[in-house]
Formats: sequence, structure tokens, C-alpha cells
Amino acid sequence: MASSQQQQAAPRGLPGFLRRTLRTSSAEQENALDNDYSPSSAPKSPVVPDSLADNTAIQSGAEDDHDNADRVNTSRSKSDSHVDGRMKQTDASSLTLTSPGSAKRHLRAVAFPPLPYEQELGGSNNSDDGADVDKQSQSLNVASANLISAPPKQPQTDTATTTQQPKSYKEIQYETILNSTIIPLRDLRKLAWNGIPPHHRSKIWKILLSYLPANTSRHQSTLTRKRNEYKDAIQQHYDIPDDTRTNSEQETLRQVLVDVPRTAPEVPLFHNDRIRRILSRLLYIWAMRHPASSYVQGINDLATPLIVVFISGYFPNKDVEEEVLSGEVMIDVTDAILEEVEADTYWCLTNLLAGIQDHYTSDQPGMQRMVMRLEELVNRIDADLAGHLRETGIEFLQFAFKWMNCLLLREFRLQRVLRLWDTYLSEGDGGFEDFHVYVCASFLVHYSAELQQMGFDDLFQFMQNMPTDDWTDREIEILLSSAFVLSTLFGGSEAHLNVVRN
Repeated sequence: MASSQQQQAAPRGLPGFLRRTLRTSSAEQENALDNDYSPSSAPKSPVVPDSLADNTAIQSGAEDDHDNADRVNTSRSKSDSHVDGRMKQTDASSLTLTSPGSAKRHLRAVAFPPLPYEQELGGSNNSDDGADVDKQSQSLNVASANLISAPPKQPQTDTATTTQQPKSYKEIQYETILNSTIIPLRDLRKLAWNGIPPHHRSKIWKILLSYLPANTSRHQSTLTRKRNEYKDAIQQHYDIPDDTRTNSEQETLRQVLVDVPRTAPEVPLFHNDRIRRILSRLLYIWAMRHPASSYVQGINDLATPLIVVFISGYFPNKDVEEEVLSGEVMIDVTDAILEEVEADTYWCLTNLLAGIQDHYTSDQPGMQRMVMRLEELVNRIDADLAGHLRETGIEFLQFAFKWMNCLLLREFRLQRVLRLWDTYLSEGDGGFEDFHVYVCASFLVHYSAELQQMGFDDLFQFMQNMPTDDWTDREIEILLSSAFVLSTLFGGSEAHLNVVRN
């Protein structure tokens, strides 16, 4: 009866040789094994010993179990190289099977031992294989769930480079005008009066100086033609032997070569030999082609803003003051760029001087006319200042002649002059003559309180070195606004020229 109960208690899912092994075991051994079994004390990988497997195979003799024994023996031979030697000495009593599932797992562990990398993933060798498998499966499920639920990582982008600043209304207006087939000059002058953005200044100055036509389709052909004409002028007037020049031409060349190193001494850009070379050449060629006035000191100063603006036009991303005026930009300026800048400067300077050419002819009548208008205007708008200047013996011609000759280029930093010329060019033909007088009057009256407290020596010294180093574009715009008010009050009227002095 006990034997039949033992047979019924034996798991039915096991191979024949394991069932016969369990039948031959005594009840006491089975009870002892059952009492001692626990997950921590269970063998890691139960292995069927060689002697037990051989004996049971001989005793059985049953045909239905022969195939099962052969399969186990084959599995055992394949796994010998992976099983620890001490496991081969395990007694049959070490097989503790509590369920068909656990028995199958133990048999699978014997037939297919874990590989080295599986052992690392499986955890400690002292834990139960079934528990390890369950834990690994649970860990993989949790990891998979986290991976699926985790939001995908967004690629990081540099907001500083991808974010573009919105264009201002003024910038949109400039682009609209410059992209027109026929540029409306009236609208362009009106817009440029309040200042031109640096990256548009080069093109707009060329248009306002009538170097480029209003028809944008003709711009490139005009530039090509004018630059070729200037190259011909170089071959005709400059690249010739010195012994073929007349005495007058040699004297003009000598004067140009003396004045160029003195040009804008506070601006490092004009210390560059390449800049001095093109400046000398264009000034000499201009003098040769305009014999009525020839070269006069002060014309060299008028070329400096043009050179700065046209070089900046090739490098719109470079800061004018920190990179262009400092001379750092010359590293990137090629000879081809410099040739184009030279030609463009020559033609724009020619058009600029065409409106004020009598300033530089014999006796300079235009210059004297402007000084006289300035004196009369100051008498009307600030009689106290005008009277103080007369009492101290200061003549307007002593300080104002330089203002007219160099167009205030020596009174302001070059960066401020660029803003000043934006408005001058927007004024049209009278910008560098008529409107300039009102600017000079506003400039003088700006220091009226200080000047009225000074004597002759202090006044003369102050007029030669006006304190404008800390001026910004804001002060220039205030000066221009004041000049505009004066031009509105006195423009077109000769009454202010008929003031009778006391």
C-alpha cells in the first residue's frame, strides 16, 4: 500500500529513470530530504551522477524508457565541460523534487548550464535557479516598461544660433526700397536722413552720390564700366616713369605723399601701407583729372569715410569701430577687394567734390562764403556768444575755416562722421554746403555757456580741440535735429545775412 501511494505521489511528468529512482528511495530518506529542503539550501544545479544513471538504465530494461535514458546521457556528455567537478560527486539523495515544474527546471539546468555572461546577469550562485529566473524576468519586464513609458529625448539645439531676431520696421523699409526695380530716391533720402544701418550704408551711399543709378538692373554693369575706366586712368596718370611728369605734376605727387601719412592719425586703419597706397594713387589721379582745383589739403580727409564704408560693405558682419577702423579687417581684404574699393572711392569722391568744388579752387570762394554765413547766423541765434567772440578778438575765420574745409572730420571721431554724412547725403546737393553751415552753428552754440566764460587763449585752444571724444550717435542726432530747426527757420531767407553789427 505504501508502495502504491509512493507511486501515486511520484510526479508524472518526469522521465522513466527518475521515477524508478524515486521508487527505490526509502520513506525515511525522502522525509529527511523534505524536511531539510529550503530555497537557500537547495542545490544550484542538480546533476544525475554517472553511477546512478548507469545502474537505473541496466535495472529498468524497459523499452519505453530506453530513449529517455539515451537523451539524458547525451545531454550529460554535452554539459560535462561546463559543470563543476564537485557536482559529479552529488549523491542521489540530493535530488529534492517537490513539483513537476521544479524537476523540469533542475533537469534543464543540468542539460544546458548557464554561459559565463548569463551567470553575470543571473546574480549570485547561492540563490535558487527558479527564483533567479523569476527575478530576471521581473527585472526585464520592469526595464521594458520603463523604456516604453519614458519619453524620447529631444535633440539639444543651440537657441543662440537658431533663434533669429525679428526685423524692425525700419529694416523692412530699407529692404523694400533696395529690392525695388527702380529705387524711389525721394523715399530713400527721407529714410536715410535718420541714419543708415551699417550693412546697407555702402550701397546707399553709392546711390545717393549718383555713382549707382536708380535702376537696380544696371548696377553691376555700371560698377564694371566705372572700375575699368579707373584702371585705365591708373595706366595713364600713375603708372608712368617719373621723368615723364611735369614739374607741376611732380609737386602735386610730392604733396599727396606728404599728406597721406598725416591722414586720420588716430585711426589705425590708415596706418596700413596698402590703404595709404590706394589713397595716394586715387588722390593724385583726381588732381590730374581736375586741374582747375588740383589737390588741396583737406581733400585727403574727405576720402577717409568713403574708404571705411566701402570696405565695411564687403564684411557686413564685422563691427565698424572694433574691426574695421582698428585695421583688423585688413587680414581678410584681398587685393581684388582693395582695387574695387579704390575705384569706388575715386568716383564717389569725384561726385562729392563736384558740388563743393569752388571750396578748393583759387582763393577758395566757397569756403569764405560758408564762413560768412556761419558768422551771420550765430549773430541771429546767439547774439551774446557772437559779441563775446568779438570782444576777445576771436575771428570766425580762425576756427571755422577748418570746419568748412574738412567738414568737421577733425572735430569728431570717424565713426560719428559716418552718421553725420548719412544725413548730409540725404539732404541732396546742398547737404555738404548749406546744411553743413547750420550744423556748425548748432555745434558752436552747444558750447555757448562755456565759451562765454573763457578768455582769448582758452577760447582759441578750445576751438582747436573740441571735447567730442565721448560723443555717441545720440549726440550727433541731437545736433542734426537742432540744425534742421535752424534750416527750417532761416532756410531760403536772406534776412539773417543782413544783420547789422553794433
